[in-house]
Amino acid sequence: MKRVCVFAGSSPGVRQDYRHAAAALGHTIAARGMDIVYGGAHVGLMGAVADAVLAGGREVVGVIPEALVARELAHGGLTELRIVQTMHERKAVMADLADAFIALPGGWGTLEEFFEVLTWAQLRIHAKPCGLLNVAGYFDPLLTFLDHTITEGFVREAQRPMVTSAETPEALLDALARYTAPPDEKWTIPKA
Repeated sequence: MKRVCVFAGSSPGVRQDYRHAAAALGHTIAARGMDIVYGGAHVGLMGAVADAVLAGGREVVGVIPEALVARELAHGGLTELRIVQTMHERKAVMADLADAFIALPGGWGTLEEFFEVLTWAQLRIHAKPCGLLNVAGYFDPLLTFLDHTITEGFVREAQRPMVTSAETPEALLDALARYTAPPDEKWTIPKA
């Protein structure tokens, strides 16, 4: 992994743990000699992870739609800021530039971005690892729901490892580095 795409909230959330974890992830990524691509804002968890990677002397590429430059307060100190026209273009550019994907705590946008790249992995559009940094149990209900999708027959059990999760940046990055995509099977479950 040379460049990680980080999906994160433009809000800091209600716990200091979230901001600390975003900064810790950025420091750990930089210490491992990797760069990031992310949504381009300087606020919230997005800004915290970007600032930490920059402080570690690594490259940060931000990708932000023109309509959100002012609303999301585009980061002015990045290695590169790519301004695109649409959210779809933003996600495609970030995915193309990344070797792996990590979601920090965030809202609907963070989850939507993560689930889109996860779906692309399920469809074999890419075989890049996808992970959740489970800060203070933030993603516990989501992880339970993912297990529920398997129990209810909407996702194959063999595909569950497509979502890696860990409570520390070190453990998550180690798990992503070891990731091997599950065997290429038809993603739908045939009807008996």
